[in-house]
Amino acid sequence: MHDEHLAGFAEVVAAVSPSLRRLALALTGDPHRSEDAVQATLERLFLAWPRLRVRDPAAYARAALVRQVATERRRAWWRREISVEVLPETTLTGADHDGRLVLLDHLAALPQRQRHTVVLRYLEDLPVAEVATLLGCTEGTVKRAAHDGLRTLRAVLEQDRNHDREETT
Repeated sequence: MHDEHLAGFAEVVAAVSPSLRRLALALTGDPHRSEDAVQATLERLFLAWPRLRVRDPAAYARAALVRQVATERRRAWWRREISVEVLPETTLTGADHDGRLVLLDHLAALPQRQRHTVVLRYLEDLPVAEVATLLGCTEGTVKRAAHDGLRTLRAVLEQDRNHDREETT
């Protein structure tokens, strides 16, 4: 690979890596699987880089990541993996660590299509048409999955708030 191509790739990786990591974590709900998905996506992007001619490499990488997460989900090892109840310590920085973790937990509990739709539509702020293209479904399916996912999240978060109020009184 020529030095100019390699430099261009390094710039794109530096620019898109943080958003890919956030997206992958929101899609998978697991920091380890999300990191694996980002690395696999960047590896594929690197291999395609010399012949890649796209206007928006970030959108291309995001689409590749969504496909990577969906592919990993279909693999047999996914079904054999054992989840743990206690999350490992996190290194999140920002104002509301607990709120983020609660939201990630509730997102992870959504069915895959709803979770992917909510993440892409509201966390990544993509239009319905682009989400439909990324997920390989119709716009109506995206709208329905977004509606159902948000309704479920609102109900669960409201239950959490009510439970917290009961504990404080």
